[in-house]
Amino acid sequence: MSSGQRVTRVFGAVNIGSFRVSAMIAALMENGEMQVLGSGHRASQGISRGYVVDMAAATYAARDALDRAEKLAGTSVESVWIGCSGAGLASEIRPVEIPIGGRRIEDEDIEALLLSARDAISPDGRSVLHAQPACYFLDGAHGVANPKGLHAERLGVDIHVMMADGAPIRNVTEAVQNAHFDVEGVVASPLATGYACLTAEERDLGVAMVEFGGEVTNVSVYAGGMLVGLTAIPRGSNDITDAIASAFSIRRFQAERLKCVNGSAIASPTDHREMIPVTAPGEEGRGPVARGADDRNQVPRAELIGVITGELDILMRDIGKSLEAMGFAGGKPGSTARQLVITGGGAELAGLADYTQSTLGVPVRIGRPVALKGLPEAHSAPGFATLAGLVLYAAEDPIDIRSVGSRYTSATSFGPVETVMRVWSAMKEYF
Repeated sequence: MSSGQRVTRVFGAVNIGSFRVSAMIAALMENGEMQVLGSGHRASQGISRGYVVDMAAATYAARDALDRAEKLAGTSVESVWIGCSGAGLASEIRPVEIPIGGRRIEDEDIEALLLSARDAISPDGRSVLHAQPACYFLDGAHGVANPKGLHAERLGVDIHVMMADGAPIRNVTEAVQNAHFDVEGVVASPLATGYACLTAEERDLGVAMVEFGGEVTNVSVYAGGMLVGLTAIPRGSNDITDAIASAFSIRRFQAERLKCVNGSAIASPTDHREMIPVTAPGEEGRGPVARGADDRNQVPRAELIGVITGELDILMRDIGKSLEAMGFAGGKPGSTARQLVITGGGAELAGLADYTQSTLGVPVRIGRPVALKGLPEAHSAPGFATLAGLVLYAAEDPIDIRSVGSRYTSATSFGPVETVMRVWSAMKEYF
């Protein structure tokens, strides 16, 4: 704990992934610094491709991860923010305009605009996770920081809406509630991860982010400071593990070890001469003999690399198609491509950044969570970026347009007048 600094608020977060369930408890200090008090993780249970498939198992995994974080933190939390990937995530920008008639814009006009934007949200049966005001525009001029006092015929605002399938979100929420925690809110994984991995300048210039998870890969695009597109691909690093297990006829845990210890996305001329053991040190003679192995149960590293790159080729084709559909394609006229950031547990594969850059034709870097005080080194890896982003998101408490003019919102407890003032203050600070 920081010496002499008082804790102003404590946040709890749990990221429900297909490979692992991780949890964090962090404190916001009076000097504005975020400090991690405790974090923990465990293997995922009851989750497949981002969907809850076994409620009891998912509840147990969430409870166990949070118990570990609470034990290390030396404190408990009653409510948490949930990170969610998969579940049919989708994102879009919805512009909303109202007539002003050429007169000066006042606070009442801005409030009326936000109310109109709230009423314009129509999820078509889906759950709206986020509906946030992004930026104002006047008579076609975008990027207006502060419309008050300006004259315009029409005043508009871009609303960033993120949606998901309703039932999967309710299942994730119920799994955490069954573990005896209240749910502050469900946060789309790409939004939380962006807080942890992307700088404000990157989001403004234009950047794509690929969350390479266990069974889901989220592809998102930021431009003009906001998330403007999102696609969820039902493939991940576990598919590479399964392909290795099938190719060599070995157990999944052996395939996972081969991938993490000896795997790479880039081949080298010496791979065909290097033989790698299928079993871990001290376990020789145990378990099945791999297909194509020598008498010491070793396989050529070149064959392992071939299986990995074969799976990556399929995934990169899907990622490339998603980016092109969102207007982010390297080397093409009109593209918003500037940089691509890969994060998530799958991003720890050796050589992945170079492989992706050569495949997609844009500069690539690996995205790790921003350095938070007290964050263990083990949880500073790309696979924990969403978890760190959740507490950063919670601390910022972004305005949700659905709370404007309403006496009740599931996301915050602010009244209508205070909420509008918070929207207005946030817009002025942001821009």
